[in-house]
Amino acid sequence: MADPRPAAHEELVLYAQSSGVATLTLNRPQRLNAWTPALSTRYFDLLERADDDPSVRAIVVTGAGRGFTAGADMSVLQGSESAAAPDARPQTFPLTIRKPILAAINGPCAGIGLVLALMCDLRFAAAGAKFTTAFARRGLVAEHGISWILPRLVGHARSLDLLYSGRVFLAEEALALGLVNRVFPPEMLLGETLAYARDLVANCSPAALAEMKRQVYGAYESDLATAVSLANRLMVESFGRPDFKEGVTSFLEKRPPVFAPLPPRPTSKRPSA
Repeated sequence: MADPRPAAHEELVLYAQSSGVATLTLNRPQRLNAWTPALSTRYFDLLERADDDPSVRAIVVTGAGRGFTAGADMSVLQGSESAAAPDARPQTFPLTIRKPILAAINGPCAGIGLVLALMCDLRFAAAGAKFTTAFARRGLVAEHGISWILPRLVGHARSLDLLYSGRVFLAEEALALGLVNRVFPPEMLLGETLAYARDLVANCSPAALAEMKRQVYGAYESDLATAVSLANRLMVESFGRPDFKEGVTSFLEKRPPVFAPLPPRPTSKRPSA
């Protein structure tokens, strides 16, 4: 079935870059940025572009108009078995991106849109923004890895409540549950999210952030002893790297640090589909 889209493929997700931050804006506002295979492909392509660009040190994801994303486009799902991207990259693909990904959830966040938000590293939301898993109310299962990440954020019983009921809950409850990190007035959301990202750009080692991301998501699948052993090895290795020397020197000299950017990943090191 053809993908109903009001804009050219390149316009489905907008890309802007400033001060070391790449901003990706889901751009189907007349459909509350409803998810389609083409939008998924474009989004993942742009994440990879940002990951490969040494001048980008943090990524912000938001939605155009009054919504983040209202979930899968029902006109695409109707008569279709899946809304997965045709290139088969899973919705967990953002977890393989080395740079911090911050979601600025400006409005409705539902179904696969909630999965998208959960696969970001941090989530900031506009006050009053609506969330729902929605899957059970569409006759669907817990899709795209949400059953893996949601319990790790909010716990087992709370996850089942949100999945079973498919109820709508607001940003304020999402904050209390631990689903989002912060809630801001709608008019402040993007500015505050960008300010957080720019602080990472100005003050944090890209190599350290990338390693921390690998540690945190990798530790989901390891026991405590393994995680501690890995952390100890990585810590010893970090003592011999330029970023450690620069971090200490800049602190002692009371000046902003100057950390080297991450290089592009070799093609052979890219996660496979």
